Amino acid sequence: MLKQLRFGLLTMMTLAMVLPMVAQVRHVTTVNPQSKRSYMEVYEFDYVDIQPQFPGGERGLINFVNKTREYPYHAYKKGIQGRVLCSFIVGTDGRVSDVRVLRGAGDESLNREAIRVISAMPKWSVGKVGKHAVPVRVVLPINFRL
Repeated sequence: MLKQLRFGLLTMMTLAMVLPMVAQVRHVTTVNPQSKRSYMEVYEFDYVDIQPQFPGGERGLINFVNKTREYPYHAYKKGIQGRVLCSFIVGTDGRVSDVRVLRGAGDESLNREAIRVISAMPKWSVGKVGKHAVPVRVVLPINFRL
């Protein structure tokens, strides 16, 4: 019984030491942005202390997308609708880079338009881990509805 009690206390003490370290683990991926020579570590949006933010917040982002997005003529005439799921990196200077389509809408013109809209974004406020600005990956859906 005494051995079981010691083992239980030892296990609880070990967990008490390990759990805070687990909470500090960051989801960081390595990407190769447009260059075959350099790689950079990018933090995932949900795992930074301060998330990057579009000027004007979420409402400003929605307004920007709605004002900037132009329905491609070919897709409009054929009645093609869909959602393009894109990812991009908000750099340490707030600029948007490395725009990619994760899941297309089935029509290449909608995918290209989503990339154009995201590439035209102004600088974001930077994401931070502690007091340090870090590059952060953002995933954003762009909807095309008639």
